[in-house]
Amino acid sequence: MARWAAALFLMLALAGAASAAEPPRVVASLSPLHGLAAAVLKGVAEPELLVRSGGSEHAYALRPSDARALGAADLVIWIGPGLESFLAKPIATLAQTGAVLTVAELPGVTLLPRRTGAGWGGHDQEEAEEHEHGPMDLHLWLDPANAVTVLRTIAERLAALDPERAERYRANAAEAADEVRALDRALADRLAPVRSVPFLVFHDAYQYLERRYKLTAVGAVAVDPERPPGPRHLAKLREHARKSGARCIFAEPQFKPDLVERLRAGTDLRAGVLDPLGAGLPLGPGHYAGLMGALGESLRTCLSD
Repeated sequence: MARWAAALFLMLALAGAASAAEPPRVVASLSPLHGLAAAVLKGVAEPELLVRSGGSEHAYALRPSDARALGAADLVIWIGPGLESFLAKPIATLAQTGAVLTVAELPGVTLLPRRTGAGWGGHDQEEAEEHEHGPMDLHLWLDPANAVTVLRTIAERLAALDPERAERYRANAAEAADEVRALDRALADRLAPVRSVPFLVFHDAYQYLERRYKLTAVGAVAVDPERPPGPRHLAKLREHARKSGARCIFAEPQFKPDLVERLRAGTDLRAGVLDPLGAGLPLGPGHYAGLMGALGESLRTCLSD
Protein backbone atom coordinates (compact mmCIF):
# COMPACT_ATOMS: atom_id res chain seq x y z
CA MET A 1 0.00 0.00 0.00
CA ALA A 2 2.80 2.39 0.91
CA ARG A 3 4.56 1.64 -2.38
CA TRP A 4 1.33 2.23 -4.32
CA ALA A 5 0.82 5.56 -2.55
CA ALA A 6 4.39 6.58 -3.26
CA ALA A 7 3.99 5.69 -6.92
CA LEU A 8 0.76 7.65 -7.13
CA PHE A 9 2.43 10.65 -5.53
CA LEU A 10 5.28 10.45 -8.05
CA MET A 11 2.84 10.28 -10.95
CA LEU A 12 0.97 13.32 -9.68
CA ALA A 13 4.21 15.21 -9.17
CA LEU A 14 5.33 14.43 -12.71
CA ALA A 15 1.94 15.49 -14.06
CA GLY A 16 2.24 18.74 -12.14
CA ALA A 17 5.70 19.33 -13.55
CA ALA A 18 4.39 18.71 -17.06
CA SER A 19 1.52 21.15 -16.57
CA ALA A 20 4.02 23.75 -15.39
CA ALA A 21 6.07 23.48 -18.59
CA GLU A 22 7.84 26.61 -19.68
CA PRO A 23 5.70 29.02 -21.72
CA PRO A 24 6.62 29.80 -25.33
CA ARG A 25 9.68 31.93 -25.95
CA VAL A 26 8.63 35.09 -27.78
CA VAL A 27 10.87 37.57 -29.60
CA ALA A 28 9.57 40.92 -30.91
CA SER A 29 11.44 43.14 -33.34
CA LEU A 30 10.24 46.55 -32.10
CA SER A 31 9.21 47.92 -28.72
CA PRO A 32 5.54 48.58 -29.69
CA LEU A 33 5.19 44.94 -30.74
CA HIS A 34 7.09 43.89 -27.62
CA GLY A 35 4.62 45.86 -25.50
CA LEU A 36 1.61 44.21 -27.14
CA ALA A 37 3.18 40.77 -26.72
CA ALA A 38 4.01 41.56 -23.07
CA ALA A 39 0.37 42.47 -22.47
CA VAL A 40 -0.77 39.07 -23.79
CA LEU A 41 1.95 37.27 -21.79
CA LYS A 42 1.25 39.23 -18.58
CA GLY A 43 1.62 37.05 -15.53
CA VAL A 44 3.11 34.21 -17.61
CA ALA A 45 6.42 35.31 -19.18
CA GLU A 46 8.27 38.22 -20.75
CA PRO A 47 9.10 38.51 -24.46
CA GLU A 48 12.55 39.46 -25.74
CA LEU A 49 13.18 42.67 -27.70
CA LEU A 50 15.58 43.07 -30.62
CA VAL A 51 15.67 46.82 -31.42
CA ARG A 52 16.34 48.34 -28.03
CA SER A 53 15.84 51.88 -26.76
CA GLY A 54 17.44 54.47 -29.01
CA GLY A 55 17.70 52.18 -32.02
CA SER A 56 15.87 52.62 -35.29
CA GLU A 57 13.87 50.06 -37.22
CA HIS A 58 15.43 51.52 -40.38
CA ALA A 59 19.07 51.07 -39.38
CA TYR A 60 19.90 48.27 -36.95
CA ALA A 61 22.72 45.72 -36.84
CA LEU A 62 21.74 42.32 -35.50
CA ARG A 63 23.93 41.14 -32.62
CA PRO A 64 25.02 37.54 -31.91
CA SER A 65 22.67 37.43 -28.91
CA ASP A 66 19.81 38.51 -31.18
CA ALA A 67 20.62 35.69 -33.60
CA ARG A 68 20.57 33.18 -30.75
CA ALA A 69 17.22 34.53 -29.54
CA LEU A 70 15.74 34.18 -33.03
CA GLY A 71 16.91 30.59 -33.30
CA ALA A 72 15.47 29.64 -29.92
CA ALA A 73 12.14 31.48 -30.27
CA ASP A 74 8.82 29.71 -30.48
CA LEU A 75 7.25 32.90 -31.86
CA VAL A 76 8.98 35.78 -33.66
CA ILE A 77 6.85 38.90 -34.14
CA TRP A 78 7.87 41.52 -36.69
CA ILE A 79 6.16 43.94 -39.07
CA GLY A 80 7.77 42.58 -42.23
CA PRO A 81 10.69 42.99 -44.64
CA GLY A 82 9.36 46.32 -45.88
CA LEU A 83 10.21 47.87 -42.50
CA GLU A 84 12.78 45.79 -40.58
CA SER A 85 14.88 44.93 -43.64
CA PHE A 86 17.77 43.95 -41.34
CA LEU A 87 15.70 40.97 -40.13
CA ALA A 88 14.66 39.43 -43.44
CA LYS A 89 17.67 37.15 -43.95
CA PRO A 90 18.13 36.19 -40.27
CA ILE A 91 14.46 35.22 -39.99
CA ALA A 92 14.70 33.15 -43.17
CA THR A 93 17.79 31.30 -41.97
CA LEU A 94 17.44 31.19 -38.16
CA ALA A 95 13.78 31.18 -37.17
CA GLN A 96 11.99 27.88 -36.71
CA THR A 97 9.51 26.82 -39.37
CA GLY A 98 6.09 28.25 -38.58
CA ALA A 99 7.40 30.43 -35.75
CA VAL A 100 7.17 33.79 -37.56
CA LEU A 101 4.26 36.22 -37.22
CA THR A 102 4.46 38.87 -39.96
CA VAL A 103 2.09 41.59 -38.80
CA ALA A 104 1.84 43.39 -42.15
CA GLU A 105 0.31 40.23 -43.65
CA LEU A 106 -2.39 39.73 -41.02
CA PRO A 107 -6.04 39.74 -42.14
CA GLY A 108 -7.81 42.72 -40.63
CA VAL A 109 -4.73 44.95 -40.45
CA THR A 110 -5.17 48.25 -42.30
CA LEU A 111 -2.26 49.18 -44.59
CA LEU A 112 -1.71 52.59 -46.17
CA PRO A 113 0.44 53.42 -49.21
CA ARG A 114 3.48 55.63 -48.85
CA ARG A 115 2.72 59.28 -49.47
CA THR A 116 4.08 61.08 -52.50
CA GLY A 117 4.07 64.60 -53.84
CA ALA A 118 4.90 68.01 -52.39
CA GLY A 119 6.27 67.86 -48.89
CA TRP A 120 6.87 64.10 -48.97
CA GLY A 121 9.84 64.00 -51.32
CA GLY A 122 8.21 64.56 -54.67
CA HIS A 123 8.32 60.89 -55.77
CA ASP A 124 5.74 59.68 -58.20
CA GLN A 125 3.99 56.38 -57.61
CA GLU A 126 6.36 54.37 -59.82
CA GLU A 127 9.39 55.65 -57.88
CA ALA A 128 7.64 54.89 -54.58
CA GLU A 129 7.10 51.29 -55.64
CA GLU A 130 10.81 50.96 -56.43
CA HIS A 131 11.78 52.35 -53.03
CA GLU A 132 13.94 50.02 -50.97
CA HIS A 133 11.19 49.57 -48.40
CA GLY A 134 8.36 49.04 -50.88
CA PRO A 135 5.23 51.02 -51.74
CA MET A 136 3.43 50.61 -48.40
CA ASP A 137 3.82 52.60 -45.18
CA LEU A 138 4.35 49.96 -42.49
CA HIS A 139 4.29 52.07 -39.30
CA LEU A 140 0.93 50.38 -38.82
CA TRP A 141 1.02 50.03 -35.01
CA LEU A 142 0.18 53.75 -34.70
CA ASP A 143 -3.44 52.93 -35.52
CA PRO A 144 -5.02 51.50 -32.34
CA ALA A 145 -7.39 49.39 -34.42
CA ASN A 146 -4.37 47.57 -35.84
CA ALA A 147 -2.99 47.13 -32.33
CA VAL A 148 -6.19 45.36 -31.27
CA THR A 149 -5.85 42.96 -34.23
CA VAL A 150 -2.24 42.25 -33.26
CA LEU A 151 -3.22 41.52 -29.65
CA ARG A 152 -5.85 39.01 -30.69
CA THR A 153 -3.53 37.30 -33.17
CA ILE A 154 -0.70 36.96 -30.66
CA ALA A 155 -3.13 35.44 -28.17
CA GLU A 156 -4.30 32.84 -30.68
CA ARG A 157 -0.75 31.96 -31.73
CA LEU A 158 0.27 31.52 -28.10
CA ALA A 159 -2.86 29.51 -27.36
CA ALA A 160 -1.92 27.09 -30.15
CA LEU A 161 1.62 26.79 -28.80
CA ASP A 162 0.56 26.50 -25.16
CA PRO A 163 -3.01 25.15 -24.89
CA GLU A 164 -2.89 24.86 -21.11
CA ARG A 165 -2.58 28.65 -20.78
CA ALA A 166 -4.81 29.46 -23.76
CA GLU A 167 -7.56 31.10 -21.75
CA ARG A 168 -5.03 33.22 -19.86
CA TYR A 169 -3.62 34.55 -23.12
CA ARG A 170 -7.08 35.29 -24.50
CA ALA A 171 -8.21 36.99 -21.32
CA ASN A 172 -5.05 39.13 -21.24
CA ALA A 173 -5.56 40.09 -24.88
CA ALA A 174 -9.19 41.04 -24.28
CA GLU A 175 -8.24 43.19 -21.29
CA ALA A 176 -5.44 44.90 -23.25
CA ALA A 177 -7.78 45.49 -26.21
CA ASP A 178 -10.27 47.23 -23.93
CA GLU A 179 -7.46 49.45 -22.63
CA VAL A 180 -6.39 50.31 -26.19
CA ARG A 181 -9.96 51.27 -27.12
CA ALA A 182 -10.22 53.51 -24.07
CA LEU A 183 -6.88 55.09 -24.99
CA ASP A 184 -8.13 55.63 -28.54
CA ARG A 185 -11.17 57.55 -27.28
CA ALA A 186 -9.03 59.65 -24.95
CA LEU A 187 -6.59 60.53 -27.74
CA ALA A 188 -9.42 61.52 -30.05
CA ASP A 189 -10.70 63.96 -27.43
CA ARG A 190 -7.23 65.29 -26.63
CA LEU A 191 -6.26 65.92 -30.24
CA ALA A 192 -9.58 67.24 -31.54
CA PRO A 193 -8.70 70.92 -30.84
CA VAL A 194 -5.51 70.75 -32.99
CA ARG A 195 -6.79 68.70 -35.93
CA SER A 196 -6.51 71.53 -38.43
CA VAL A 197 -3.09 72.85 -37.34
CA PRO A 198 -0.40 72.04 -39.97
CA PHE A 199 2.93 70.52 -38.92
CA LEU A 200 6.06 68.82 -40.26
CA VAL A 201 7.58 65.53 -39.11
CA PHE A 202 11.14 64.22 -39.33
CA HIS A 203 10.20 61.28 -41.53
CA ASP A 204 6.88 59.97 -42.76
CA ALA A 205 6.16 57.58 -39.88
CA TYR A 206 2.90 58.97 -38.51
CA GLN A 207 0.36 58.59 -41.29
CA TYR A 208 -1.68 56.02 -39.34
CA LEU A 209 -1.85 58.31 -36.32
CA GLU A 210 -2.78 61.29 -38.49
CA ARG A 211 -5.52 59.41 -40.32
CA ARG A 212 -6.95 58.03 -37.10
CA TYR A 213 -7.24 61.44 -35.44
CA LYS A 214 -7.67 63.61 -38.57
CA LEU A 215 -4.44 65.55 -38.05
CA THR A 216 -2.82 67.84 -40.62
CA ALA A 217 0.78 66.84 -41.37
CA VAL A 218 2.10 68.65 -44.45
CA GLY A 219 5.55 67.18 -45.02
CA ALA A 220 8.64 65.34 -43.81
CA VAL A 221 12.22 66.57 -43.42
CA ALA A 222 13.80 63.29 -44.56
CA VAL A 223 12.41 61.39 -47.53
CA ASP A 224 14.15 58.31 -46.12
CA PRO A 225 15.70 58.37 -42.61
CA GLU A 226 18.64 56.38 -44.00
CA ARG A 227 19.31 59.01 -46.68
CA PRO A 228 19.76 62.61 -45.50
CA PRO A 229 17.96 65.15 -47.71
CA GLY A 230 19.94 67.53 -49.87
CA PRO A 231 19.87 71.35 -49.83
CA ARG A 232 17.38 71.44 -52.70
CA HIS A 233 14.82 69.33 -50.82
CA LEU A 234 15.29 71.38 -47.66
CA ALA A 235 14.79 74.63 -49.57
CA LYS A 236 11.60 73.30 -51.15
CA LEU A 237 10.35 72.05 -47.81
CA ARG A 238 11.06 75.37 -46.10
CA GLU A 239 8.98 77.13 -48.77
CA HIS A 240 6.28 74.47 -48.48
CA ALA A 241 6.19 74.95 -44.71
CA ARG A 242 5.82 78.71 -45.15
CA LYS A 243 2.97 78.39 -47.65
CA SER A 244 1.15 75.73 -45.62
CA GLY A 245 1.33 77.73 -42.41
CA ALA A 246 3.00 74.89 -40.49
CA ARG A 247 3.17 75.69 -36.78
CA CYS A 248 5.52 72.98 -35.55
CA ILE A 249 8.28 70.68 -36.74
CA PHE A 250 8.97 67.43 -34.90
CA ALA A 251 12.38 65.79 -34.51
CA GLU A 252 12.97 62.16 -33.51
CA PRO A 253 15.33 60.97 -30.76
CA GLN A 254 16.83 58.23 -32.95
CA PHE A 255 18.27 60.77 -35.38
CA LYS A 256 20.45 63.87 -35.01
CA PRO A 257 18.36 67.06 -34.79
CA ASP A 258 20.63 69.21 -36.98
CA LEU A 259 18.43 68.77 -40.08
CA VAL A 260 15.41 69.97 -38.16
CA GLU A 261 17.32 72.97 -36.86
CA ARG A 262 18.51 73.84 -40.36
CA LEU A 263 14.94 73.79 -41.59
CA ARG A 264 13.73 75.95 -38.68
CA ALA A 265 16.37 78.61 -39.28
CA GLY A 266 14.76 81.90 -40.23
CA THR A 267 11.21 80.64 -39.62
CA ASP A 268 8.64 80.79 -36.82
CA LEU A 269 8.37 77.01 -36.62
CA ARG A 270 8.09 75.61 -33.12
CA ALA A 271 10.10 72.51 -32.23
CA GLY A 272 8.78 69.28 -30.74
CA VAL A 273 9.75 65.62 -30.57
CA LEU A 274 7.81 62.59 -31.79
CA ASP A 275 9.05 59.05 -31.31
CA PRO A 276 7.24 56.22 -33.13
CA LEU A 277 9.01 53.59 -31.00
CA GLY A 278 8.82 55.13 -27.54
CA ALA A 279 12.55 55.18 -26.78
CA GLY A 280 13.14 55.65 -23.07
CA LEU A 281 9.65 54.54 -22.06
CA PRO A 282 9.42 51.51 -19.75
CA LEU A 283 9.03 48.19 -21.53
CA GLY A 284 6.26 45.81 -20.60
CA PRO A 285 2.47 45.56 -20.86
CA GLY A 286 2.02 49.34 -20.50
CA HIS A 287 4.49 50.33 -23.21
CA TYR A 288 1.98 50.74 -26.03
CA ALA A 289 -0.28 53.01 -23.98
CA GLY A 290 2.75 55.01 -22.87
CA LEU A 291 3.94 55.39 -26.47
CA MET A 292 0.60 56.55 -27.82
CA GLY A 293 -0.01 58.84 -24.86
CA ALA A 294 3.41 60.47 -25.30
CA LEU A 295 2.76 61.06 -29.00
CA GLY A 296 -0.62 62.62 -28.25
CA GLU A 297 0.78 64.89 -25.56
CA SER A 298 3.70 66.06 -27.71
CA LEU A 299 1.37 66.88 -30.60
CA ARG A 300 -1.15 68.68 -28.42
CA THR A 301 1.53 70.73 -26.64
CA CYS A 302 3.37 71.89 -29.76
CA LEU A 303 0.29 72.54 -31.89
CA SER A 304 -1.83 74.34 -29.31
CA ASP A 305 -2.05 78.15 -29.26
